[in-house]
Amino acid sequence: MSEILWQPDAERIAATNLSAFRLWLATTRNTPLPDYPALWRWSVEDIPGFWTALWDFAHLIGERGPTALENPTAMPGARFFPDSRLCYAETILRHAGDTPAIIFRGEDGTRIAWSRDELRAQAAGFAAGLARLGLFTGERVAAYLPNIPHGIAAMLGTNAAGGTWSSCSPDFGPAGVLDRFGQIEPTVLVAADGYRYGGKTFRNAARIREVMAGLPSVKRLVIVPFIDDAEALEIPRALRWDDFCVAGAPLDYRRLPFDHPLYILYSSGTTGRPKCIVHGAGGVLLKHACEHLLHTDLKPDDRLFYFTTLGWMMWNWQVSGLMAGATLLLFDGNPFHPSPGALFDIAEQERMTIFGTSAKYIDGIAKAGLKPRETHDLSALRAMLSTGSPLAPESFDYVYRDVKRDLGLYSISGGTDIVGCFALGNPVAPVRRGELSTRALGCAVEVFDERGAPVRGQKGELVCLKPFPSMPVMFWNDPDGARYRAAYFERFPGVWHHGDWCELIEHEDGTAGLVITGRSDAVLNPGGVRIGTAEIYRQVETLPEIQEALVIGQDWDNDVRVVLFVRMRDGHVLDDELRNRIRRTIRENASPRHVPAKIIAIADIPRTRSGKITELAVRDVVHGRPVKNVEALANPEALELYRNLPELAQ
Repeated sequence: MSEILWQPDAERIAATNLSAFRLWLATTRNTPLPDYPALWRWSVEDIPGFWTALWDFAHLIGERGPTALENPTAMPGARFFPDSRLCYAETILRHAGDTPAIIFRGEDGTRIAWSRDELRAQAAGFAAGLARLGLFTGERVAAYLPNIPHGIAAMLGTNAAGGTWSSCSPDFGPAGVLDRFGQIEPTVLVAADGYRYGGKTFRNAARIREVMAGLPSVKRLVIVPFIDDAEALEIPRALRWDDFCVAGAPLDYRRLPFDHPLYILYSSGTTGRPKCIVHGAGGVLLKHACEHLLHTDLKPDDRLFYFTTLGWMMWNWQVSGLMAGATLLLFDGNPFHPSPGALFDIAEQERMTIFGTSAKYIDGIAKAGLKPRETHDLSALRAMLSTGSPLAPESFDYVYRDVKRDLGLYSISGGTDIVGCFALGNPVAPVRRGELSTRALGCAVEVFDERGAPVRGQKGELVCLKPFPSMPVMFWNDPDGARYRAAYFERFPGVWHHGDWCELIEHEDGTAGLVITGRSDAVLNPGGVRIGTAEIYRQVETLPEIQEALVIGQDWDNDVRVVLFVRMRDGHVLDDELRNRIRRTIRENASPRHVPAKIIAIADIPRTRSGKITELAVRDVVHGRPVKNVEALANPEALELYRNLPELAQ
């Protein structure tokens, strides 16, 4: 039994949205549910009833239609609210007034605050600019931006105008950007002229110019003058943000079907270019309503922060916090600049109530010896969220010892695939050391063994047995749905297979927590950012000295570090100069997060009989685990080259 580190008192429980939702169900739906375990069971036993009730409880705007769930047993194939029409932005922007909607803080001290009315005006101006350009329903608008307010306004304006949004952060090199945007052929590209990180200013004009050269579909480049570099405005088809947006334009919301593509996110697949995952407006709105209102207990007076970039789905997740009327706190830059306490300075100054970050960040501030409880006024802070990778038990200890004792600490987990979570916080239950508090309401999450049977008390595959609203609408350029089905439904037919290796732990009070120990596939996850190995291969193998490469994630220091193995061409050796060139190539053309921590020369790379390299087998050898299906390898003897390498012990 996991140790209870904190639990809310009766007064705090009674004031939660969860308690209000249970009371509302009893009085308006004649559905009395005595406690949280009963609520969770009902939410997965009556899938249509739960999501219909949540639509009404959250006051989502739109025409709901008579059918809550079509083809309820089909996975894939089930459709939520097929008769409904809505606009994501209409619900998100429903709160008016002078209260701040967004407060941006840069690492250099820059502060930008937009009220609810100003955010709506900026979104309206951008939507009108798209309309003036002649944007058709479903055309794509792409962004290459730091985490500034303009990104949120552009996303909401795009949705209001009927377009589909996609974004990357500016630390991605042109090759990484084109791997993504090149597939979806955007009509408009929004980019900042530069960004700041670690005390340095990075001019982005050259990168934008290269991206534009690879995107002939783009009719208009919209430049946000973040660092006031005039060079970006000299790029053909460029127009300054204020000149593109139509000042004083009304915001006309285009209500479209529930599954109308809201935005496109990108997978981190192990082969080929990233998969383009299309998410529908209604599914995102409904799933985020559940996660923000019920699991995060978000309210109008909250100030919600998540340390993220526009290249991670947590940015999309945070934007939906506006639905509750909360203020979003944005940050862009190095969270350890100018000091390790930089984010806690913002937490104190802006009266942050919910602090979202990654497990790696928490581990980093612990190792830096930071004790915010002694140095900062965190009286407003009532919850801390962690995602990206499992939060180590020692990190739970650190938060309650050195950050704040009276705090809900929630390790949450899900992903780009569902633009949300399968495991979340439970504001009416205890926080247990090393555990994710609960399975998401409305998601029939179980743990399967290799035979596809549910298990308790042992590790297995995280699965979801029934449909949920934020399943992807489709993959881009996947007309028959074959890639979509292969991604989630081939391992266990008719069941969503998520690829997390975890254990379900039931408690005496009827609640059930999860312990996730990592990914069960080959996707890398350094610092909580999922990375596809193919993105690294594409860069490394451009170097003439490299014959081929294999990359894995090694569990290291409560995180994952990227390890790159290279087989050299005849006559070449791996020296420090080449290592530096490999790292520079990856950093400049993918992103800094793709750069390997270790680069090791290897004499051979194991592969299957069909010629595919076997990352999972190498990862198992490195971690001292037995390798399955050795008989499928053409050269199984190569695995011995990776066993007990001294370079990986330090």
